[in-house]
Amino acid sequence: MSETVCITGGTGLVGSALINYFKLNDYQVSLLSRSSREREGISIYSWDIHNQKLETEAVKNSSHIIHLAGAGIADKRWTKERKKELRDSRIKSTQLLFNTIRNLKTKPKTIISASAIGAYGHDTGGVLVNEERVKPVDDFLATLTRDWEDEVKKFAEIGVRTVIFRIGVVLSQAGGALPRMVLPVKYGIGAPLGSGEQYISWIHINDLIEMIVFAIENEKLSGIFNAVAPHAVTNKEFMKEIATVLKKPMFLPNIPGFVMRLSLGEMASIVIGGNRVSSGKIEKAGYKFQFNNLKEALQDLFK
Repeated sequence: MSETVCITGGTGLVGSALINYFKLNDYQVSLLSRSSREREGISIYSWDIHNQKLETEAVKNSSHIIHLAGAGIADKRWTKERKKELRDSRIKSTQLLFNTIRNLKTKPKTIISASAIGAYGHDTGGVLVNEERVKPVDDFLATLTRDWEDEVKKFAEIGVRTVIFRIGVVLSQAGGALPRMVLPVKYGIGAPLGSGEQYISWIHINDLIEMIVFAIENEKLSGIFNAVAPHAVTNKEFMKEIATVLKKPMFLPNIPGFVMRLSLGEMASIVIGGNRVSSGKIEKAGYKFQFNNLKEALQDLFK
């Protein structure tokens, strides 16, 4: 009998890639969506996080919930209204799922939730951080991420196996950060951002999908795991590697941090800060990466 999976945030970069995987691998897939738009072979159920309503059949008939819902962190400038939208889309959606599932007689076996390495703060320098090394940090993204995780942890209290992935920079040609980073390099105007020494902890989209599947299939897996490749690189190294793979020059000076702040406001902390994040815990659990180093990952994506 095939596994039944319900996905929130199924129209995003990771959700879309997951759906493609599941359709090819005999999973029964449903989506919780604000849109009733039909998709071949997929059951779509509606939910309304603001009014805290959803069609219970979506979760009632699913063995596993994959919770990816959340407005894009880097899509818009962080105004007061945008911050509220970023928070509500994560916190309220998780609360809605929890309040629905706790009242079910038969609950899903597993919830796998997205989180972010922003939990460590916007800049931890060159220190290698793991899942246990989380210190109180007073910045918007860290606070949002930790509050989000706290809501997800409640599922474990009602007997649902809970896995949280703190996801790094997802590398994909289909969207996310990579196309934005590649574009200036393609035109010969690529340059490191800020000091260039800040770390980028990245993961190839294929590894992230396989890691989520690994969490579904390994029933003893629970808790928080970093979803990053084993070898983080600095921003300068990242941009140079893109230029090398694309066979483009890289000779411009760094773009100063103050220029990024003028352009992006508070959101600039995402690109001028960084985290060197450990993948040791998920590797110890038995996950084996397809793409361990950046060059191999970029070569695969641009082949």
